[in-house]
Amino acid sequence: MRGKETPLWKSTSGRADVSVPLVSFEPLIRLPGISFVSLQKGPGVEQLRSASFADRILDLGEDLDAGADAFLDTAAVMSSLDLVISSDTAIAHLAGALGHPAWTALTFSPEWRWLLDRADTPWYPSMRLFRQKTDGDWTAVVQAMAKALQGLA
Repeated sequence: MRGKETPLWKSTSGRADVSVPLVSFEPLIRLPGISFVSLQKGPGVEQLRSASFADRILDLGEDLDAGADAFLDTAAVMSSLDLVISSDTAIAHLAGALGHPAWTALTFSPEWRWLLDRADTPWYPSMRLFRQKTDGDWTAVVQAMAKALQGLA
C-alpha cells in the first residue's frame, strides 16, 4: 500500500501515558512513497510545527472541525485516507466506529475496553492494535507499525 496515512499522537483524555510524542513516529513518517495527513487538534499541534520531518505531513490547519459539527470534517477526511494511525484518542474511536481501517498504538496498561493480549478488538473489526510490551516504550510499537506498513506495499 502506497497511500495516505494519518498519524495522531496526542490524546486529550487526561491520561498522559496514552499520548505518543510525534518524534516517536519519525521512522514511520520517513518511509518512502507514503503521504501523511495530520488530524491532530489542540495540544500536540506544536510538536508538528517543530518536527524536523514536518514537511512530510500535510497539516489541515485549525479550521478542521472548527464549527459546531465536531468530527464531521475529520470523518470526511478519513474517507479519503487508506489508513488512520493513532494513539488511544477520539480519532481512533471515530475511525473504528466508521469501520475505517485504523491502527492504534496502546500503552502497556490500556483502558479496559482494549482488553489484553490481542491485536484486534471486538468493537472495531477494522482496527489493529499495537501494544507496548514495556511501559513507556513507543519505539517498539512504531517499529512494528513500520514493518507492517512496509508489508502492505
